[in-house]
Amino acid sequence: GTVKESGEKHKGSVEIPNLSEENEVDDTEINISKKKGEGDVLKDLMRTEGTMKVREALRDYLKALKTEFTLGMILPTKATVGQELATEEKLSGSTVQDSISPPSLDIVGVKIPTVKILMREIFNSPADELYSIFTTKELVQKFSKCPAVIEAEKGGKIQMFDGCVSGEYTELVPSQRIVLKWRCRNWPDEHYAMVALNFKDMAAQTELQLECNGVPVSNEDSTRQCWKKQYFEEIRIFLQESKDNME
Repeated sequence: GTVKESGEKHKGSVEIPNLSEENEVDDTEINISKKKGEGDVLKDLMRTEGTMKVREALRDYLKALKTEFTLGMILPTKATVGQELATEEKLSGSTVQDSISPPSLDIVGVKIPTVKILMREIFNSPADELYSIFTTKELVQKFSKCPAVIEAEKGGKIQMFDGCVSGEYTELVPSQRIVLKWRCRNWPDEHYAMVALNFKDMAAQTELQLECNGVPVSNEDSTRQCWKKQYFEEIRIFLQESKDNME
């Protein structure tokens, strides 16, 4: 921290020795320490208002932990339990009791709470043209203004926005439908949503229906904004610029 009047900088630490969901946040011990020297005003501030801020953060943290753990716990499959029983019998050389210890999260993993996003947009473009904008590398690079990897075939890779978005095409029906595995870089490792883009031809216009399944709850708003701002709005600008150039 820095003392405003003098501009002096001081270093210290905050220690929480007994963080546990069993303890009330208001009773949580918070220790404040500072290196020798002046700046006791900072230490006093941390012991008063700083402690309140830390407890607010702890309260939110513990609430989030409980919510995610409750929503996300995956129960072990019969195969998993059977493997564990066999391993325990082999190690102990004796009969395993009926009670089985809960499997560790390292083995079972945690299921991520997800949501579905539905969006509908109208574009002043025929369906075949709009379909091409999503499946042609040169056109993707023009509206995204970034280098892209676009392999428009089943199993083909997709990478856009400097690697912020990546995935794989799983279904392509020209001018009608695109389905792909899709993820943002800041999502949990190896987690993908399934995105379906359905093109409904309306003469000179196309209604695009987007269904995005498996979006992490914590990324719902940012994912919606990604499609709205980085895809749809940029495609509209690109279409308008193309029309102006033709005229």
